[in-house]
Order: sequence, then C-alpha cells, then structure tokens
Amino acid sequence: MFAPLVYLAALVLLVEEWCWDTGMRIAGALARWPALALLEARVRTLPPYGALCAFVLPGLLLFPVKLLALFAIAHGHALSGIATIVLAKVGGAAIVARLYVLTLPTLLAVGWFARCHGRFMGLKARCLGYVRASHAWHLAGRALRDLRAGVRRALRRLLRRLRPHPSPAAGRHASRAVRVLRRFVVQWRARRR
Repeated sequence: MFAPLVYLAALVLLVEEWCWDTGMRIAGALARWPALALLEARVRTLPPYGALCAFVLPGLLLFPVKLLALFAIAHGHALSGIATIVLAKVGGAAIVARLYVLTLPTLLAVGWFARCHGRFMGLKARCLGYVRASHAWHLAGRALRDLRAGVRRALRRLLRRLRPHPSPAAGRHASRAVRVLRRFVVQWRARRR
C-alpha cells in the first residue's frame, strides 16, 4: 500500500476512535439524567425499522450543519467553520455511539442489516489489524500521546500562572489576573465618582 495513504488511514482511525470513545463517555454521563434515561428506555423498545430510523437520523440531521460549516470556511470564517465541524463530529459521534449501543440488538433482527453489519465489522477488523501493525500507527499514537502530554503541561503552566502567589510587592493577591481585575475595579469606581 502507498505509504502516505497508510499514514492518513492511521490518523483518520485514531481520530475516529477518539471521537467514538469520547462520545461514548459523554453520552454515558448524560444518560444518567432522568429525562434521557426515559428516552433511552423508549429507544430500546422501538421496532426494528423504527430503531433503524433512530440510528440513521442523527447523521442525516448533521449533514446540513457540516455543509454550512464548509460554506462558512469558503467565505472566510475558517475558525468558526472548523469549530462547527469538530463540534458536530464529536457531538454526532456521542449520539450515534449511544444509539448504536441502544439499538444494535433490535437492528440485528433485520436480516440485511445483520449481514451488512457482519461484513462491515469483519472488514473493519482486517483494516484495523493492518493499520495497527504498520509503523504509521505507532508514529501517530506516539504523536497523539506527545500532544496530550503537551496540552496537559500547558494547562498546568496556565493554572500555575493564574494562582495567586503571595509576595511583599503585590500585597495579598500576587496573581496577574487578580491585579488586573483590581486595577479595573479602581478605575471603574473612580469614573463613577
């Protein structure tokens, strides 16, 4: 296989796995709410073709949102368009992952769906095995771990900078953010007089 395509496939599979896992965690946490628990109980009791509609519906509803995001990117709003696509991807993955878990037993009662599901899962397992055995997968996994570690370090540094540090020059509040807020309050009070 052409090496750049293996790298691209490894990257896409890593992102998809992350979205799916994150979506499952988010949806599982949200499922504790009583209203959503009631809705999930109703989804579990749907007939086979009703469950199929419920499973396909989020993907169909998110398609126009993604098109609008691409439209925004094309008209110079790249940041908002990319943010919309990412939110739609993670949110859609959360909803679809939860619906997959809820509707799979019912959907497997539909013969053609069960056959397609079996073939797809076999093909997916073979492709994942091939990509996971590649050097590209290991490099992408290492890069993702390094990225996560870098984000954690940056967040720790940011939190350290925002915490107040007592010093004789700054009085009780040495945090830069607190000093700026205190200056703002002093200026605001001076204007009110």
